[in-house]
Amino acid sequence: MIKSKNSYFEIERAGINTTFQDLGRQNLNHIGIPVSGAMDKRNYILANALLKKDLNSPVIEFAYQGPLLKYKGEEIFIVLTGNVKFQIVRENKKKIIGEPYHVYLIQNNDQIDIQSTNKSVYGYISISEDFILDKTWGSYSINTKAKIGSNNGEKLSNNQKIDIDHKKKKLTITNLNYVNSKIQYIRVLKSINFDFFSEKSKNIFFNKEFKVTKLSDRMGMRLEGQVLENVFNSNIKSEGLVKGVIQVPSDGNPIIMLSDHGTIGGYPKIANVISADFDKLVQMIPGSVIKFKQVSLDEAEKLFKLYKLETDNLINQI
Repeated sequence: MIKSKNSYFEIERAGINTTFQDLGRQNLNHIGIPVSGAMDKRNYILANALLKKDLNSPVIEFAYQGPLLKYKGEEIFIVLTGNVKFQIVRENKKKIIGEPYHVYLIQNNDQIDIQSTNKSVYGYISISEDFILDKTWGSYSINTKAKIGSNNGEKLSNNQKIDIDHKKKKLTITNLNYVNSKIQYIRVLKSINFDFFSEKSKNIFFNKEFKVTKLSDRMGMRLEGQVLENVFNSNIKSEGLVKGVIQVPSDGNPIIMLSDHGTIGGYPKIANVISADFDKLVQMIPGSVIKFKQVSLDEAEKLFKLYKLETDNLINQI
């Protein structure tokens, strides 16, 4: 048996965009450091909750195709969350078709083959033990654009080893019956530059469809549809940005700021995606159709409280 201090994953296939993420780094926007953190916050939290871990523990986030990991060490438990297709290949070559939100025992020389997300973008894998990682500004989250975070701010790569601090944590194998749902509209608040746009453009924004393009990543989601006309000024003085704000550059096609967004920007902002809808927004694949619906600040706050209550209820079921 391999000694516990040498437990690790060997990455045989890194996947498309595989990084370590937690809840992000707070209160650093004033020095140009974005929050970053997991894109789909609920699925991230459930990954840790299913293993009875601190809910801000780092996990592996992947997009579209996930990693192929070979485990070396004493047995541990793992769980995957999101709409994910994966299998576990035992040392004797027996294959187990994996189910998201189910905890699995992993032993020496087992492989975890995360094949793909299913009609979604992001998935998560958490382990019962702890990854051995370095923090940057209070977070393990990787921002590849800024090159900050654990793993030297880089995506995980082929043949890399991920060291694990193995403390033989006791755990009961459990599962959660959860289905990732979709909503008809992405709900938004009017933003500070809403009146920069023509009445025609405002009507287009709330009544026409926009399509998610392939030019989307952890920094932002580019949309295409009918052009939004700015009747005031298409290039304003740079202002602070928040996650979910929708900027409209001079070409008239909206860009939604996501977890790794820049902290300032000089494009007018027409609306802000409400926090309660952000998880569903980031899981929309290229080609998906978005329709926006305006809500009031009071409604947005109530919807967020409901979102948090639903998440807490899921955690309490575990």
